[in-house]
Amino acid sequence: MLYYEMYMDTFQALADPTRRTIIEMIARKGQLNASDIYDKFDVSHPAISQHLKVLRITNILQVEKKAQQRIYKINTESLQEFENWISKMKSYWNARFDVLDEVLELEKKKLLSIKK
Repeated sequence: MLYYEMYMDTFQALADPTRRTIIEMIARKGQLNASDIYDKFDVSHPAISQHLKVLRITNILQVEKKAQQRIYKINTESLQEFENWISKMKSYWNARFDVLDEVLELEKKKLLSIKK
């Protein structure tokens, strides 16, 4: 088992621009076979196969075999978990920024009252 197979998570998988491009391509079409994906890149098929493998291992993509073809689809449940986490973090930071805004507004009022 390779290192990335054991420890790769969604963030690491999405950090690579080639993998993000693959996901965007599939999102636009709904599903793509491996050949259609390979044809969009100027790198070797084995390199794209490794990217597809990472996306499968991290459960971002699902693959279905139809005869000799592998059809790739986005696993919306997996991405929904990622989106939920992002939403939680966004709420957390927005609340923190709101508090910071209040503190800064108070400090600004103090400075203005001192200058008067």
